[in-house]
Amino acid sequence: MRYQIRHVCRYSYRQPVTLKPHVLRLRPRSDASQRLQQFQITLTPEPTALSQLIEFEGNSVLGLWFSADKTAHLAIEAVSDVETCRTNPFDYLVEPWALSFPLDYPASVLACLQPYLHNPLFPMIDPGVVQLAQSLLHDVQGNLGYFLTALTQKIVETCEYTVRELGPPLPAGITWSQKRGSCRDYAVLFMAACRSLGLATRFVSGYYSGYATEAATTTEGELHAWVEVYIPGGGWRGFDPTHGLAVADRHIALAAGAHPSQAAPVTGEVLEGGTVPSTLENHITLKVLEV
Repeated sequence: MRYQIRHVCRYSYRQPVTLKPHVLRLRPRSDASQRLQQFQITLTPEPTALSQLIEFEGNSVLGLWFSADKTAHLAIEAVSDVETCRTNPFDYLVEPWALSFPLDYPASVLACLQPYLHNPLFPMIDPGVVQLAQSLLHDVQGNLGYFLTALTQKIVETCEYTVRELGPPLPAGITWSQKRGSCRDYAVLFMAACRSLGLATRFVSGYYSGYATEAATTTEGELHAWVEVYIPGGGWRGFDPTHGLAVADRHIALAAGAHPSQAAPVTGEVLEGGTVPSTLENHITLKVLEV
């Protein structure tokens, strides 16, 4: 499918502030699952300098530097034309040694996956999350593919979805004990359950277009989060516990990271008034150009 995405992000501060350097991850990825056709970004106030960067994750990043002049607002408008290519999320063959747990990664692969196997901020995985993973693993008799499907369904069927626009994701143990959370909370819970079994995962930010199904359809959207799991033989594959789906052509990825902060669409600080804006308005529209 092909989409046009218009994302307007407006920060309003309680008092005029000086903007410190910002990092934007609003340029959709271009890889085997999606192709970026066009991208345009408008910034108010205009930065005094900017730089296109490629992060170690492969994310396309825009670094911004501003003048010392004070402003009460920061407005960002990003317009993207993206074609998604993966209609079948299971178009791969798992390596024979990875069909069932425990996974015995070759040493060269294991060295590359280390950042995606551990969370330095929460090194100890909550016992309740470990129990969740172990219970599902027992139910599917250790099968990797069945486990990922079962975990995706378990979270969406058990937890109550809530909207929480600001703040970092909650720790996985809190989300699972409360049985509710936002999409980013679900993603962190999914990651923790997988990592407790030695399965490499990363956090993905982007958009979900599941409600737009016909050409010329325009819908209101919002930022979304899901997970990519490294499957030997399949590479990085997406799973969306918010919607209970394996990710195909209705998800548009912006950025991915071993930690959620590494996939944040906008990061930056101000010199006055604190680092959190008084208000944040996100307005996202998705238009289907081709089915």
